[in-house]
Amino acid sequence: MVSAGVVGLVGVGMPAVAFLAEYGCGEQEERLGAVLAREAVLGTAPEGARPQGRYRGCDDDDRRVVAGAGHRYGGSAEQVLRYYDEAAPAAGWRGTEVPGCFAKEVDGTTAYLTVEGPEGGVLLVEVLADREASAMC
Repeated sequence: MVSAGVVGLVGVGMPAVAFLAEYGCGEQEERLGAVLAREAVLGTAPEGARPQGRYRGCDDDDRRVVAGAGHRYGGSAEQVLRYYDEAAPAAGWRGTEVPGCFAKEVDGTTAYLTVEGPEGGVLLVEVLADREASAMC
């Protein structure tokens, strides 16, 4: 006699087990994050920007990886865009149709460089990627 619990595990539980085995960030995302964090463009900023630190992380839901740098900056958004419109291509990034967003092949996937701010005096420069090469701008 087959118990209802076994039928439930086979009928419903196996997809859940597969989902749990693939959910979240792992070694592959950790390696990608380390590669993204080494992108030289994260160490550049417009004149007058003061570094506030770097960060790195991964979203467990979609396994998107981010490496970024924050800066205190009193300039305008136009000055930021003008700066990165020159600095990003010099570092191998190509422009996209979205202002302040650039793309580049990094570690076998498409990564995106985004520039936000300065909002409230904070400028954020981030490199984002996942292994599915999702568009992020």
